[in-house]
Amino acid sequence: QVQLVESGGGLVQAGDSLRLSCAASGRSFSSHAMGWFRQAPGKEREFVAAISWSGGRTSYADSVKGRFTISRDNAKNTVYLQMNSLKPEDTAVYYCAAVLSYIDYVPSSLKNYDYWGQGTQVTVSS
Repeated sequence: QVQLVESGGGLVQAGDSLRLSCAASGRSFSSHAMGWFRQAPGKEREFVAAISWSGGRTSYADSVKGRFTISRDNAKNTVYLQMNSLKPEDTAVYYCAAVLSYIDYVPSSLKNYDYWGQGTQVTVSS
């Protein structure tokens, strides 16, 4: 089992930055690929970014490419999502997710992840 707790959300203005954190506990964090997803009101949960167990491979949704950066610190059991140049359409609840993987795997589908956090709200005003 892996327990995930997100933090760092809040209310910001368009153009601002935020850094989300996801702290993991339980089974070996460094053996898990990690992902960030988001869900806006009335919409389905969508992929934002993923990072392999080693941090050597990353993947991004086209809508955030060039603005968001995913990273991880295996010594701290934490994955981060640095969000720059935020837009009102980035408003959503952001979730982190984990899946056990020993290869450089960066899944973008919800169904590929086994563990989920409770989410943190990000609101971007125009």
